[in-house]
Amino acid sequence: MGKYKIAVIPGDGIGPEVTQEAVNVLKAIGEKFQHTFTFEYALAGGCAIDACGECLPEETLEICKHSNSVMLGAVGGPKWDNVPNAQRPEKALLGLRAELGLFSNLRPAKIYDALAEACPLKAEIVKGGLDILIVRELTGGIYFGERGYRQGKYGEEAYDVETYSEVEIKRILKNALEIAMQRDKKVCCVDKANVLETSRLWRKVAQEVKNDYPEVELTYMYVDNAAMQLVRNPKQFDVMVTSNMFGDILSDEASMITGSIGLLPSASLGEGTFGMYEPIHGSAPDIARENKANPIAAILSVAMMLKYSFHLTKEADAIEAAVKTVLEKGLRTPDIFSQGTTLLGTKEMGEAIQNCI
Repeated sequence: MGKYKIAVIPGDGIGPEVTQEAVNVLKAIGEKFQHTFTFEYALAGGCAIDACGECLPEETLEICKHSNSVMLGAVGGPKWDNVPNAQRPEKALLGLRAELGLFSNLRPAKIYDALAEACPLKAEIVKGGLDILIVRELTGGIYFGERGYRQGKYGEEAYDVETYSEVEIKRILKNALEIAMQRDKKVCCVDKANVLETSRLWRKVAQEVKNDYPEVELTYMYVDNAAMQLVRNPKQFDVMVTSNMFGDILSDEASMITGSIGLLPSASLGEGTFGMYEPIHGSAPDIARENKANPIAAILSVAMMLKYSFHLTKEADAIEAAVKTVLEKGLRTPDIFSQGTTLLGTKEMGEAIQNCI
């Protein structure tokens, strides 16, 4: 069957712990479905600063570039708060995205029936579950535009410029529409076209790209309304696609709807099948090496890897089904524990999921 080489960047804090459980789950998938996964480990973040004085060593980039995909844990922590800004651990993430050409960020927001009570919304709003995928443009827009200070009408002022090219918009829209074809074939393009020229270009390009996907229903929504609709009627959404800044905000809002950041994976994709997969939670140094971290987000991240980079849908479904099974059995890590459920550590939760594959 398939052979896949994966670069593993455990990173800092709880990163190594949750990443190890994700690796173990992939090994279990390999045994069951007769695939061969090989893993090459690399440094990035604070641990790389400690080891070689820089947050993203060239060796790490080379390992990633010669792999089929990248698995990332988490980077950063208070230990490196006083490091010069250009070498902060978090800069490794931006460097990886830029050097690997990862322009599309996928953030699913899913509510499991077994954890429905953790959702802050009324039960009737999310009854029957929730499964939204936010596709965020990752390497353009206001975060990467021209910026600076100048003298203005009222004295010194700062400015940040939002710029998007047709090429940048087209490739992220194409990505979103192709993903929608694997889901419910609904895409909502979120913008501010009543005010921003860049948003009007997004709509123009979106309509052109849509012509290649006649089966997909494409709608538009202003970002302020989308923020309200996510809490008023989130089930109306399937795939949401938007710019860098809007996606940054909306994906965090969507993650809070699910009730637990420890369950949410993400993917950063470029051209072709290459991608980088990571849980959205941070490095949580306060619980590092205490066997308390929730490995589910990291495990679901490798399920996304199987689906989007390797096109192994059955294998990805097997991981997601295993996660659902352990949650229905009442197995919980400390972050999602409640009275009447069974408390497990990081390793034990990983093993429970492996045993359900």
